[in-house]
Amino acid sequence: MKATASDIRTASPAGILLRQWRDVRGKTQLDLSFDAGVSQKHISFVESGRSIPSRQMLLDLAQALDVPLRERNELLVAAGYAPVYSGDALEAPVMNSIAKALQRMLRQHEPFPALVIDRHWNVVMTNEAAPALFNCFVDLAAWPQPRNLLHLMFDPRGLRPFVANWPETARGLLARVYREALGHVIDDKTKALLAALSQYPGVKAEWRAPSPGSVLPMIPLSLVKGGVTLNYFSLITTVGTPQTVTAEELRLECMFPADDKTETEHARFLKAHAARGPAH
Repeated sequence: MKATASDIRTASPAGILLRQWRDVRGKTQLDLSFDAGVSQKHISFVESGRSIPSRQMLLDLAQALDVPLRERNELLVAAGYAPVYSGDALEAPVMNSIAKALQRMLRQHEPFPALVIDRHWNVVMTNEAAPALFNCFVDLAAWPQPRNLLHLMFDPRGLRPFVANWPETARGLLARVYREALGHVIDDKTKALLAALSQYPGVKAEWRAPSPGSVLPMIPLSLVKGGVTLNYFSLITTVGTPQTVTAEELRLECMFPADDKTETEHARFLKAHAARGPAH
């Protein structure tokens, strides 16, 4: 059922948000009715503002639309309800079990780099190997916290001069931003991040479009310094069935050697360059 101009003018904030998410998912009211077990007429009344939905109904509709937890809270607030998903920081007691699990995984990935990043690519936690490797190329102490992994890769003062085939890597990273956006939706902060990245020299507008597929099963990150090339690729871990906003938005990125040479050279490279410090 298509909304009329009158419906749009009278719709409640929650109804407007609900219709936006339905449009994003490409679902009709009938589709959503089958998925959520709510009558199509009721959904129409909610979207048009003719009916006030219960909190549980909103949660059921949000679940059927795969709305991220942060945005589910916004939907509830728009309807006059209190948020139900907490946004406790990783340091909060309720997040203790997840924080310990992440710390354990970070330690177990030594001697190779591993990082925990949030929804907008800010680095939340690392193991010892991650800053050890990056400090061989840049002075991390000069970068404000929280350090943003994408800015570190795109800024000419960061890792960019040491990345082999940087245009291909940058394009692949931008594709990842779109592919891994929570709920497959680019929120305002992610839009701002993409806009900031596009201001760096050499970043082309067409890189936001999906790049042609590669014969490789992953896009390696190749770092070059002193005649040595180190090739890595990443595996991403997320929290299963998260129940808090923070838990849903965390990603653990573990970097692995992409070839035997890198696996052999990794420790030798860190030992050789750690004492010298970063080169600019």
